[in-house]
Amino acid sequence: MQKFHVIIPAAGTGNRMANALPKQYLRLAGKPLISHTIQVFFNHPRIANIHLALSPDDEFWRSLTLQPTSKLKLHYTGGDSRAATVFNTLQAMDVAEEDWILVHDAARPGLTQQSLDNLLNELEHDPVGGLLALPLADTLKQSDPYFHVGKTIPRANLWQAQTPQMFRYGLLKQALSAFNGTSTDEAEAVEALGLQPKLVQGELRNLKVTYPQDLEMLEALFNAEASKENL
Repeated sequence: MQKFHVIIPAAGTGNRMANALPKQYLRLAGKPLISHTIQVFFNHPRIANIHLALSPDDEFWRSLTLQPTSKLKLHYTGGDSRAATVFNTLQAMDVAEEDWILVHDAARPGLTQQSLDNLLNELEHDPVGGLLALPLADTLKQSDPYFHVGKTIPRANLWQAQTPQMFRYGLLKQALSAFNGTSTDEAEAVEALGLQPKLVQGELRNLKVTYPQDLEMLEALFNAEASKENL
């Protein structure tokens, strides 16, 4: 029976947050951001293991002692890119070729159980795999080098990629190994093999924390949800 494993690349520094602390360790609703990210997978009964891919210099987790039976596995496999970190972690894992790998951004703490359920249910029998994504709602403008509008890009059939991105272990490892250059996400590497990942509609709540205002928006959302639960 195929199992579902999660890789969370958490080796980045988050320079665009203008903070000395890597963004995955910034506080969100009283806890480090990454704690929220991990928790949604801990709480899901179909997730076998969570593989946290850290920088070799990461000191945050060094003092943590995990039980051998823990669902959380630590790997100091951070590379010079997201793709390298994921590939290094795949090599460190001992799983079946046909097992599913879900790669999820450390800085996406807003993933819901419902979106995760939808992804697993939509893709578990798919021949390729796929990813959460949102249809674009805004008009896109392409600029020239001087920040003037060069052209308007029609938004029909355009989607904003999210995570998790879900592919079988053997396929994902092959795709990342064969990719010419550095892929921006796992789906791009799989596409380069001539395959077509499936798009599963996600939620705006599953945004990636990139700038300080993103964290402020999620903080307000999490606090509002907590207030409703306490009523």
